[in-house]
This record gives sequence, C-alpha cells and structure tokens, in this order.
Amino acid sequence: MSSACGRDLRDVLAQVPDPRGRQGRRHSLSAMLTAVVFGVLCGARGYLGVVEWLHELPVDFWHWMGYTRTPPKQDCFRDLLTRLDPKALETALRSWIADDLRLSADGESLSAISLDGKVLCATLRAFAPAVHLLAAVDHRTGNVLSQCRVPDKTNEHKGAIELLKTLCVQGRVIVGDAMFCQRDLCQQIIDSGGDYLIAVKENQPGLLREIELEFTATPAAFSPLQPA
Repeated sequence: MSSACGRDLRDVLAQVPDPRGRQGRRHSLSAMLTAVVFGVLCGARGYLGVVEWLHELPVDFWHWMGYTRTPPKQDCFRDLLTRLDPKALETALRSWIADDLRLSADGESLSAISLDGKVLCATLRAFAPAVHLLAAVDHRTGNVLSQCRVPDKTNEHKGAIELLKTLCVQGRVIVGDAMFCQRDLCQQIIDSGGDYLIAVKENQPGLLREIELEFTATPAAFSPLQPA
C-alpha cells in the first residue's frame, strides 16, 4: 500500500527502531507492524484479534506483507508492541499520511484542522482511568493527522499545545470547542502562522460578555454614517 508519491507503507514502517535483539528475530519489523496496522483497520481488537485476522488471510498476502514463514502467534506481537516506542510509530504513520494528503489535495492547502478528544471506555480498569486521546483531524478528508494521549492529571488544552507542535499549522485554521479557548494555545497557533475558530462559553466569562455586548449593541453603533 503506497501513496501517490510511491512511499510504500511497509518501507515507512521498516524505519521504526526495532526494540528486539537480532538473535531469534524470525519475522521482520515491517511485516509485523503492517499486520497490526491493517488488522486494526479491518476491525481487529487486541493481540488475539490481529492474529486471528492475519491467519485467515491467503498465503500470498502474508508474502506481500513480508513474511517468509507462517506468521507468529499473539505472544510475539505482544512482546514487540509492549517494547516498541509508540512515538516512533506515530511519527512514521503521520509522515506517511501527511505525504498522501499533500498529494491528494491537488495543490490546495488543508484549510481546517479540528481538535477532537475521546475517551476509550474499553480501556477503563479498576486501578487506572480510561485512556484519553486527543486527535487533530483534517476537515477535508476526515483523516487523523496526529494524535496524543492526554496525561491523567491534565486536560485536552494542555495536550493540544503539545499536539500542535507535531503539525505544520501555517496557513491552517484550527477548530475546537470551548475547552481550547485558552490564551496560550491561541497565541501558539498565531505564532505558528495559523488561525483559529474556537467556541466561547462560560469558561471564559469576560470574553463571552464582550462578545455578547458586540452582538446586542444598537444598530447605530455599527452605522458607517456615524461621525468619526
């Protein structure tokens, strides 16, 4: 699977640092990660889900992924993914997606990026809160350009500051709800060459009041005939 520029996803995944030792390494990193990416895209959940999906595929597809022998069981995937650097994998996937989006835009800039957070309810445990993710989504295609995990003791506003550092914001409009209506985040967007469209609610009472006053002012206040 490659983008229009010829960058094959398997080659991109091969650039992720392999945490495994050379001894006993029976399957290539690219083949393993390709199976995970495609398995998740096809609805597989968890290590067992990926393995079950993979082992139902034709042998030719195994070869295309890069397997030279029967694909491994779930323990092998668990060992790899628990040791893999998640940021390195995220960076590789983000660069591949960004290349594809730039080419599919036919020369037009990606005008709007939406900040969207969600809680993965299935990850909730008695001893730990559920995983909270924040994503930057391209309005035109619906693709996730980048995402990060929001630390348990912070919020989406702080996560957005770090998330936008991984993106080219210049010429883009960042869209978000009232949680992102914070001075430091908005200033970061402007300093990066972008703009923003963010909701204003009661979490910013002073700003909300100023906006309400502008829209409830008398028509004469906006008249071009008013003397200077």
